Amino acid sequence: MTVSRRTLLTSAVAAGAAPAAAWLAPATAQASATYDVAVCEQYHNQIQIYASSSTWSTPKWVWSPGGGGWSNLSDVKFRSTAAFGEVALVAASGGNVGIVDKAASGTQGTGSLLWSATPGSNPHAIERIPNIGAIVTASSGGYLHVYGPTAVSDPSTLALVQTISYAGAHGVWWDDVNSRLWAIGQGRATSFAVTGTYRNTRLGGGVDVSIGSGNLGHSLDASYSNSSILLASHSSAVIAINKTSHAVTTLHANSAVKSFSQDVSGEAFWVQATGLTYHGDSRNWVNPDVQFFDAAGGRSFTRGLAYGAEFYKARVHSVGFH
Repeated sequence: MTVSRRTLLTSAVAAGAAPAAAWLAPATAQASATYDVAVCEQYHNQIQIYASSSTWSTPKWVWSPGGGGWSNLSDVKFRSTAAFGEVALVAASGGNVGIVDKAASGTQGTGSLLWSATPGSNPHAIERIPNIGAIVTASSGGYLHVYGPTAVSDPSTLALVQTISYAGAHGVWWDDVNSRLWAIGQGRATSFAVTGTYRNTRLGGGVDVSIGSGNLGHSLDASYSNSSILLASHSSAVIAINKTSHAVTTLHANSAVKSFSQDVSGEAFWVQATGLTYHGDSRNWVNPDVQFFDAAGGRSFTRGLAYGAEFYKARVHSVGFH
């Protein structure tokens, strides 16, 4: 077992202090809280939602877009809109990104899409800027793409308005504490100012935070127990970034963690690539299980699927940025 550090996410991390205690050894404890978890499952190529507190069998919600440009679903976030209620923001390494009407009856195929685009270059993440309705995507080929609408309430009016070169772009997340758009890629995370509205929306004024020149950032996510930080994973660790001071704290020193998320209860979970392939395919970046941690940082339990899932990302199902 690799020994790493305890996640003191409610106090020390917010202040930028290093966690002081070792994480606990693997345990047999079960979930003490109940929350929903959204996963990108690449074998069946579906977005699925399950409850954390029970065995995963039949998903509570599923979206199946098929293949082609929608192959290898790589990101999902859920956001609240005035016109459509809850929507799902999705990205796929096959080349496509889109907005899904979560309440639509046709969740199989692409009939529930409110908008889609093809930024290409291996899209890995997508985010929506509230009140503006603009969409930002990250493609690992090295680009951030900004899409601006002519009507905030009509996603079909979104069009590409800005492209930014950003090496290794893998993650984007809206910081609602400081109204900044964060991205993560090769060696850095960056906080961008957002100016303008509609088709004049632009990212600028980027402030870089080093994650180590040899590290490729994988994901950005919220800590729903501590709104002062963003959670991030990169090649060699899971870290917390203070949204205001930009202090970086290592939470866990293991490599190949593709996503890391934390519920308001303090429980957390990750998907860590195994380096192995499944079902005779080439996906060595996935894991058949999601590993959960209790609020003290100890390994608690795992969740998987009977057919041998290929999970790439998992995050708390929430419409909040926090």
